[in-house]
Amino acid sequence: GKVIRLNFPELNEERRKELVKDIRKMAEEAKVAIRSIRRDANEKIKALKKDGHISEDEVKKGEDAVQKKTDQYVKEIDSLIVAKEKEIMSI
Repeated sequence: GKVIRLNFPELNEERRKELVKDIRKMAEEAKVAIRSIRRDANEKIKALKKDGHISEDEVKKGEDAVQKKTDQYVKEIDSLIVAKEKEIMSI
């Protein structure tokens, strides 16, 4: 046979809560990573301004664009957390 069968017991309430905690922790780590990327992008934009490659208006537009993307992905992570928690906690 080429089939391997693995039997997993059903999750109990305690294990489900542990999984939800783990998911929240992973989501927070993802949010921190996104904020780190935002910080790096803003630093690059400011470096371009310092070198004289872009104007103050372009700096503001760039920072606003980076912030919008950051907000978009943080909101997406939040919605994924809610969906996954609901999925795990349902019996």
